[in-house]
Amino acid sequence: MRLWRSTLAATVAATAIGLVPAVPAQAAPPDIAAQLAAIPGMTVSEQTAPAPGYRFFFLSYRQPVDHLNPNGATFQQRLQLLHRDVSRPMVLHTTGYNMPEYAFRSEPAQLVDGNQISVEQRFFEPSRPNPANWTKLDIWQAATDHHRIVQALKPIYTKKWISTGASKGGMTSVYHRRFYPRDVDGVVAYVAPNDAVNTDDSAYDDFFASVGSTPACEDALEAVQHEALARRTDMVNRYEALALANGWTFDQVFGTADKAFEMSVLDLAWTFWQYSLESACPTVPPVTASSDEIFDFINDVIGLDFYTDQGILPYEPYFYQAATQLGWPQPKFRYLRDVAHYPHLYVANSSLPPALRSKYDSWPMTDVDRWVAKSSSQMLFVYGSNDPWGAERFRPSNNDSFIYTAPGANHGANISRLTAPDAAAARATVLRWAGVAAVANQRSAGLAVLDSRNPDLERRPL
Repeated sequence: MRLWRSTLAATVAATAIGLVPAVPAQAAPPDIAAQLAAIPGMTVSEQTAPAPGYRFFFLSYRQPVDHLNPNGATFQQRLQLLHRDVSRPMVLHTTGYNMPEYAFRSEPAQLVDGNQISVEQRFFEPSRPNPANWTKLDIWQAATDHHRIVQALKPIYTKKWISTGASKGGMTSVYHRRFYPRDVDGVVAYVAPNDAVNTDDSAYDDFFASVGSTPACEDALEAVQHEALARRTDMVNRYEALALANGWTFDQVFGTADKAFEMSVLDLAWTFWQYSLESACPTVPPVTASSDEIFDFINDVIGLDFYTDQGILPYEPYFYQAATQLGWPQPKFRYLRDVAHYPHLYVANSSLPPALRSKYDSWPMTDVDRWVAKSSSQMLFVYGSNDPWGAERFRPSNNDSFIYTAPGANHGANISRLTAPDAAAARATVLRWAGVAAVANQRSAGLAVLDSRNPDLERRPL
């Protein structure tokens, strides 16, 4: 001990008089904004910090329109970054739709106290090539968009990566994992439908026959659907007046308010269970209610503006993907056959302009379904027991993969809504994949705002 102290003292003295050269101080790493801006094809715009300990950026990344022709036409894909620290894990949030234009923390980002990238799906405006070659909108091209983003950012964010998304975003995270299984260390997919056999939708009819604690609520919904179409003239007159007052049109997709209204009625029970809890069942009006009451109920549940040109055209990329690869649900609606006017209306092509209506290819979903069931690993799926989209769901392999159902939950099901034992197990899995310990509960006002925003609960077709 004395020898060590003497040696240390001599070294300090020698350094002081210049006999031993001092070790130069380590240069500070470049600021994160500079590191992002140095990525070829990346544009960076820093936004106001949303909470202490975070920085927030809007980014865009140059992507090939066709990844099989990387030197061909390109487009700018929007994404946002919630930057915590490069020493923390990264969460890749796949929206499946537009990029949210506000900061938020997905549930996995909260659990791991991590950074988060949220990506706008190709062909959603403004991340759309011009001109738009719609044949380049498929699950492999979109997965390769995400793969290139991961490759670009991993040299900066070197810790573990978790991908996540809900609904179509959850499907997108599954497809990314299918084609690029080494990009991330785990997947948390919420309420992700899996229409593996598009010609067999009996699971949806079974769902509506058994949803809820009693059949009374679904019976009431089906009765009001029937009554609305039985009063078609009254209802469509109200719809046309509402459209005129708001400048809505029906020319480009459904053609008439009558056809658009029938589609909205077909969607009523589905959307009720997708977004409402069973506690809302008393709001369903009886068939003896006035036309105003029934119309207002449909509008409150559905949002009749969605079935206008102005409401549905922004979702062309979703309906195109559903029509060509993803598939779509098609319950039989036997109870509406005597009042429905448009056979086979409830298909994806009905919600597209005629020029985009396309042929369905069953192979991609068959391939993904088989891969998830037999070969996938580190995949965690969460569904809600009262969500119609969960009637056809992914069934993961036994390779460190899990599936949970939140009792009584709808399309907003997440880990926090699971039973206590399931939630604890799911959280432990996510933390293990991310390579971090549980973080202390954080209660700052800024974080509360970030955590209360959930773009995955926005009203969307899926």
